[in-house]
Amino acid sequence: MEDELETGVVKKFLYVNRRAPHGTVYAHEALEVVLIGAAFDQDVSLAFIDDGVFQLKKNQDTSEIYTKNFSKIYSALEMYDVEKLYVEKESLHSRGLTEDDLSVDVKVIDSSEMKKLMSDSEVVLNF
Repeated sequence: MEDELETGVVKKFLYVNRRAPHGTVYAHEALEVVLIGAAFDQDVSLAFIDDGVFQLKKNQDTSEIYTKNFSKIYSALEMYDVEKLYVEKESLHSRGLTEDDLSVDVKVIDSSEMKKLMSDSEVVLNF
């Protein structure tokens, strides 16, 4: 049947994280969806733009906002073969952050490279 899904097809997924890590469920839900994609052996990349860059900030303390600190999960992504993390340079700099402020290794790219990454991906999910 032609409408059946092909098995074993690898697609290029890009998960775009645009929101701050706390105050909404978006960042946490994005991580869960990323892990699901990786579990199905898809080509998974993560991009952090706008306030999403704060998701990767070192030494997050959530004790005063009474929420779970899930930021350490980012350093475990490599165990799930999720190794392509990109941060938009302009978003990072406009928020007063540098690459040294981030808790994991990322590739910092400018906005034109980010647009190309998005257009080269087969599936783009925004969080």
